[in-house]
Amino acid sequence: MVMDMGRDAAQDESVVELTYQPTVGDLTQALWARLRASRAGRFQRWMPGIAAVLAALYAALALAGGDWEPLFFVWMLFLAVLAPLTPWLQARQFQRLAARQGTFRVAVSDAGLSVVTDTSTTTMNWLAMPRFAETRDVFVLLSGDNKAVGVTVLPKRGIQGPDGADRLRAVLDRHLTRV
Repeated sequence: MVMDMGRDAAQDESVVELTYQPTVGDLTQALWARLRASRAGRFQRWMPGIAAVLAALYAALALAGGDWEPLFFVWMLFLAVLAPLTPWLQARQFQRLAARQGTFRVAVSDAGLSVVTDTSTTTMNWLAMPRFAETRDVFVLLSGDNKAVGVTVLPKRGIQGPDGADRLRAVLDRHLTRV
């Protein structure tokens, strides 16, 4: 299936095609990249450390003979453990939603990208996702807002062709800001 982005995709060497089904691993890496790239995410990354320090200070207060509430201590420990697991837990939920979409077929060109699934078709120009991050296994396109609400995941394993990852990286570097 050829996806037309305003030019003949079959003839154009700058079009990079991907075919994949998102995995929990893909989505987890994308959510961690989103945390590193957004202001809200950077705060969330500090949350486990802050909760652990508060729990330690509270425990020290209790050991020094001060009045303490065990429930507060338990909640701080729970937060310290839960916060780092949040991207993985979210990725599991997103993967369930993505699985209902079936196979993703994506065409990336200088005009933008087109995503076709078994149930929908979406076309975006580069203004919709002005930033991107690269992890070991995925390229992550991010919206321009402070919280990076919009996320598009492009797993490297889905790229067609031997030099596809380099060509995709070149297209993204031409049109987007790397974070």
